[in-house]
Amino acid sequence: MKAVIQRARDASVTVDKEIIGKINDGFVVLLGVTHEDTIEDVTYLVNKIIHLRIFEDENEKMNHSLLDVGGSILSISQFTLYGDTRKGRRPNFMQAAKPDYANELYETFNKMVREAGIKVETGKFGAMMDVQFTNVGPVTLIIDTKEK
Repeated sequence: MKAVIQRARDASVTVDKEIIGKINDGFVVLLGVTHEDTIEDVTYLVNKIIHLRIFEDENEKMNHSLLDVGGSILSISQFTLYGDTRKGRRPNFMQAAKPDYANELYETFNKMVREAGIKVETGKFGAMMDVQFTNVGPVTLIIDTKEK
């Protein structure tokens, strides 16, 4: 699994001109699933993300986690994270998981984050989405479970 984590002041996702998810203060997580991913990858990613210390403390040092600050997550499924652009000009998405499997792991990710006490808002799997947010810092990190 790959996740792009962006610290956000506010974020929303719109489908068919309707806002279907919205958060304040937390993370926008773009989540990509490949066919080799398992529940162990989901568990690793959830624990890494919710404990990632990238919020400032009183000394303006990144020492607080999402749990520490009571932040939320806007979770967006993002198959294009597995786009291969090495050949030609059109990305190859063969490494992205099939939709049913990808959605199963995406939903499991969201469920596990909620079970950890974090508010999660989501986009709509497979839909054309408009995602808007204010990246604070900016702070953007990429986590790939194959590199753990």
